[in-house]
Amino acid sequence: MRQEEFFQATNKMDFIDYGQMFEGKNIAVIGGLGSIGSQIIKELVKFNPKRIIVLDNRETEAMYSMHYPISSKIHTELIDVRDYDSVEKSLKGVDLVFHAAALKHVVVCEDNPFEAVKTNVIGTKNVIEACLKNNVKKMILISTDKAVNPTNVMGATKLLAEKLVGAVATSEKLRENPTTKFGIVRFGNVLYSRGSVLEIWNRQLKEKNEITLTDENMTRFFMATSDCVNLIFNVTKLAREGEIFVLKMPTIKIGDLARAYAEIKNLPVGNIKVIGARKGEKKHEELLLDEDGNITLENENLFVKFPAFASEENILNMKMLGFKEQETRHFSSDKSILLNLEQIKEVLSKEKELL
Repeated sequence: MRQEEFFQATNKMDFIDYGQMFEGKNIAVIGGLGSIGSQIIKELVKFNPKRIIVLDNRETEAMYSMHYPISSKIHTELIDVRDYDSVEKSLKGVDLVFHAAALKHVVVCEDNPFEAVKTNVIGTKNVIEACLKNNVKKMILISTDKAVNPTNVMGATKLLAEKLVGAVATSEKLRENPTTKFGIVRFGNVLYSRGSVLEIWNRQLKEKNEITLTDENMTRFFMATSDCVNLIFNVTKLAREGEIFVLKMPTIKIGDLARAYAEIKNLPVGNIKVIGARKGEKKHEELLLDEDGNITLENENLFVKFPAFASEENILNMKMLGFKEQETRHFSSDKSILLNLEQIKEVLSKEKELL
């Protein structure tokens, strides 16, 4: 596929009508006050759910959500995903769970590895067990490309979270009920999410009219915030046995991203300061590896990677939905189609209010 075709394909995915999935349902969003969680909630209210339960441990944000909800259907609870009892209690009567709570910043997790394990691993275990206990119909885990071939604590903990979901989804021994279905969404870098490079640059620009760049030759997969929720909702429809769904994302060089940002902001190139990579950062990211031998299928827009011991019935079902045998064996950001400067500027301009 040529560069232009790839760029267009990732920006015109066909999305289904989500009304049947969400209308009249009780839906919990764990980590619902974060970048992705809050975006999920904004979109969910459009589909007339019975109730949206926002679960998070951010006190101030929770206070605002309680007193100034964007919808009367939203109910906010202050909980910590590390505390099983509070998670289990909050999921009573819930039909669907989106699990977006995580420690997600590489450097923070490197400096606080035990905290990363508590949130990303133990927290995910608590959510899984609470879903099973309460006969939740489906749980969707939000994951990251850093879980692939991890070289840092954050990636390793998210990989283990993925493995927990896949193991429980395919094991009768580990399941308390046959009701709950599971799925995983594996993201790349999300533009303008909290703590993202673009948010950092916005702050730096206001403070000292310059931005910092770690390594201009680093490459990253990325997606717009609007694409994230569409992907999550599509996965909600498809997921059954802990499959990992991956969007066929474009990639960028961080140096090109900095130059595109600088041009939009009329920032002189000399005001881009190279500081070197931070600890735990990889030069290139990966979305898929072929070494584990797990079956992977794909369609025009998505890869779906099955956990070990996936049922033949489920694999056949995915093929009937249009997924075919995988052609791309190793999906790495340094070997994928790079967007040029103008294409990056076009993507950035999609969300002008955040730029």
